[in-house]
Amino acid sequence: MSKNKQFVRFDNVDKSYDGKILVVKGLNLDIEEGEFVTMLGPSGSGKTTCLMMLAGFETPTHGEIYLDNNVISNIPPHKRGIGMVFQNYALFPHMTVYENLAFPLRVRKIPKDEADKKIDKALSMVSLQGFEARMPMQLSGGQQQRVAVARSLVFDPKLVLMDEPLGALDKNLRESMQYEIKHIHESIGVTVVYVTHDQSEALTMSNRIAVFNDGKVQQLSSPDKLYEEPVNSFVAEFIGENNTFGGVVSDISGDTCKVKLDSGNEILANPVSVKSKGDKTTVSLRPERAIINPSDKMDNNHKGKIEEVIYHGDHTRLRVNLLGNNSFILKVPNSSSNLDIKSGKDINIGWNSKDSRALDPK
Repeated sequence: MSKNKQFVRFDNVDKSYDGKILVVKGLNLDIEEGEFVTMLGPSGSGKTTCLMMLAGFETPTHGEIYLDNNVISNIPPHKRGIGMVFQNYALFPHMTVYENLAFPLRVRKIPKDEADKKIDKALSMVSLQGFEARMPMQLSGGQQQRVAVARSLVFDPKLVLMDEPLGALDKNLRESMQYEIKHIHESIGVTVVYVTHDQSEALTMSNRIAVFNDGKVQQLSSPDKLYEEPVNSFVAEFIGENNTFGGVVSDISGDTCKVKLDSGNEILANPVSVKSKGDKTTVSLRPERAIINPSDKMDNNHKGKIEEVIYHGDHTRLRVNLLGNNSFILKVPNSSSNLDIKSGKDINIGWNSKDSRALDPK
């Protein structure tokens, strides 16, 4: 992304509901104009609270939130000029699609002829031209959510907030809506802050993802960096599949360390979070980085035993007993040259040390 101006800023923001427990702790987060940033994390991690503070439905206990360089703490929600989409659509059930979209324009005293143009444009963005006279109950769940997206965009806001907007949809519809929202964002360039607990949704849609846990951002990165280069064990476990080994650093030099595992074996890893010999660590390795019958160039090469074989169409998943971990996962692409893989068989497994990351102990 090109470097745009900073548009949303959380400056050392805390939030407590009871005066004792902080649900958001010292949050510093900058979002650029035109960015699609997703707040991702498990329930209770603080992500929705951050969105509600940005929307104006909650007030920070400490710190400031800026929108386009203006402090917004004392500006009521309806005067912030922010579009919002919720999981439950929040459409007015007694109003037609047209009336639902006209509502935010009427509040802003937009003349009717101009409002009609804006409504046409918003409905064409979500492919619902011709649905103006329908009532919400006459629409499918996916169509209702499209109307909710159109209503959040109809008054040309600079910022749109989306709180688990696809949570109520079935898998196929959810995936098509992900692409639809992503394409709308790309075509109009509005800044989007999106909340979800669904990691694949976040990876699909976002320019950057803020991974929340325990009220703090654990990592803020692009989707590929988050997956390939997690900075701690929580992020490695939360984003995508992950194999882990517990152990202690037995040697470290430059960009490689030796880790003595609980099983007594040694592996080589990338020392991301460890500094010196004797440090405890959890080594993280993505399943697709390990291969069967590795070449001599791979500096980790170990014998394992296949415990389970699961066919997945485009690939086969192997659960392997390897170096004391009996739930080590391998993904083998299914092709005509596929290996003879059966449960109970011994195999050689290898990977490069740069792909196994020595992180904080779990």
